[in-house]
Amino acid sequence: MSSTTTILLIILAVAVVIFGFWLIQYSTFRNEEKKRLWELKRESQKTISPIRLRAYERLALLLERTKPEHMLMELRRNNPEALSTWTIMQVQQYLLQTIRAEFDHNQSQQVYVSEEVWDLIINARDQMATFVIAMASQLPKDANAQTYATTLLTAYTSNGTTPTDKALEELKNEAKELM
Repeated sequence: MSSTTTILLIILAVAVVIFGFWLIQYSTFRNEEKKRLWELKRESQKTISPIRLRAYERLALLLERTKPEHMLMELRRNNPEALSTWTIMQVQQYLLQTIRAEFDHNQSQQVYVSEEVWDLIINARDQMATFVIAMASQLPKDANAQTYATTLLTAYTSNGTTPTDKALEELKNEAKELM
C-alpha cells in the first residue's frame, strides 16, 4: 500500500469517527430538547388547564343562563310584576338583552375552546335570539306577556335537542378531554 492510500484510509477513518461522534451528540441533543419541551409543556399545562376549565365552566353557565326558563325566572326574580305589566315587546327586548349581555361578558373565553365548540355557542346564541323573536311574532296582537312567556317555554321544551343543548354537550365533551 502506498503512503497516499494509507493517509486516505486514516482520513476516512477519522471522518467516520467524527461523523459517528456528531451523530451521537446530535441524537442526544435532540432527545434532551424533546424532553425539555415536554417538561415545559407539562408545566404550562399545570397553569393553563385550570384556566381552561374555568372557561368551560363560564361558557356552560352562559348557555344555561340563556335558556328561556332561566331568563324568565331571572325576570320574575328581578321584577315580579313584569309578566303581568310588561308588553310582549318589553319581555322580548329583555330576553334579547340578556342573551347579548351574557355572550358579550364571556366572549373572551373563546380562546380556550376549539373553533367548533365556539361556532356551536355562536349558533346557539343566534338561534335563541331568532327563537325569541319568532315566538313573539306568532302571537296575536292582543296577547300579553304571560302568554308570551308560556308560549316560549312550551315551544322551547317541545323542540327536542336545541342548539343550546348541542353546544353544551360538545362543550362538556371537550372539557372532559382535559381531565
